[in-house]
Amino acid sequence: MSKGDCDLPSMEPVHTSPGAAPVRFAQESCASSGPFQSLPDRDGKKCLFLVKCVDKTYEICASDKKKKQEWIQSIQTVVNLRKMGIPSPHKDARQKRKAIRQKLQAEQEELQQKMKDLQMSNETKQQELEMMRTQLRDAAARATQEEKKRHETHMELQDRFREELEREQMIRQEMEEQVAQKSSELEQYLKRVRELEQMYHRLQEALDDEKQARVEEESARLLQARLLEQEAAKRAMLEKLHHEQEIAIKMTEAEKRELETIREMKDIALQEAMQQLEQLEKERIEALEQYQQIKDNLEVATSKTRSWKNKVAQHEGLIRQIQPGVK
Repeated sequence: MSKGDCDLPSMEPVHTSPGAAPVRFAQESCASSGPFQSLPDRDGKKCLFLVKCVDKTYEICASDKKKKQEWIQSIQTVVNLRKMGIPSPHKDARQKRKAIRQKLQAEQEELQQKMKDLQMSNETKQQELEMMRTQLRDAAARATQEEKKRHETHMELQDRFREELEREQMIRQEMEEQVAQKSSELEQYLKRVRELEQMYHRLQEALDDEKQARVEEESARLLQARLLEQEAAKRAMLEKLHHEQEIAIKMTEAEKRELETIREMKDIALQEAMQQLEQLEKERIEALEQYQQIKDNLEVATSKTRSWKNKVAQHEGLIRQIQPGVK
């Protein structure tokens, strides 16, 4: 079969693809083995080859050798599938496209229904939104009113708090003044107490001095009494010796001489007794002077004790008058 006898379409690579044309070739020549014949390049066309069918021969131009080989393999695959009774891929593709169109149509209808539902829902939402806006405006108005009321309450509480604070400051100032006054009174009271303690100490010293003076007075009085007793005893002894001497003078001469010795002895004893008497009298006078001095000291101590007692009593009265916490 020559080229002029057969209708050989020239297919550009940009308008053909391996898959669609081979199917058409296989439908037109399903019983053919589909021999392929390569052609030399001409008229600027490259990778030319022939596909011989039962009644037609097709000339195909590929863009390159790789595309040429893909064309040949695809056509051979379709021919083999036809021989085995397997449906051609384009039928499956058509059925798939139909199923896809049906699916897309169903999805489009579903989408339209969803759009309607969405529009209705949107209208409902718009109504709800308008209601919410109205509620928000009402809530804002109530909030404004409540804020105004809260502000008024806050200002009232602030004024009340300021008054309470001023009153508390006045009370605190008065308490501080009272505390300062009580502190001053307490300081005076403590000073008086310290002075009173010193007075008590001096009073105790005066009482001790008075007690010691009384003890010394008693000792001097006892000493004077003892000296008086000794002086009385000596005087009695002197009177007895003097009486015996007078009796001795009246005796005889012999007795007189005998008694002279006794008299001399008694004179010596009398002189000694007189000396002792003078000594005792001197000691008695000294004891009397000492007793008088002790008595004077006792009177001074008693007067001093009485004076300190009066001062302590007066001071205790002052302390009772300024005692802290007593008005």
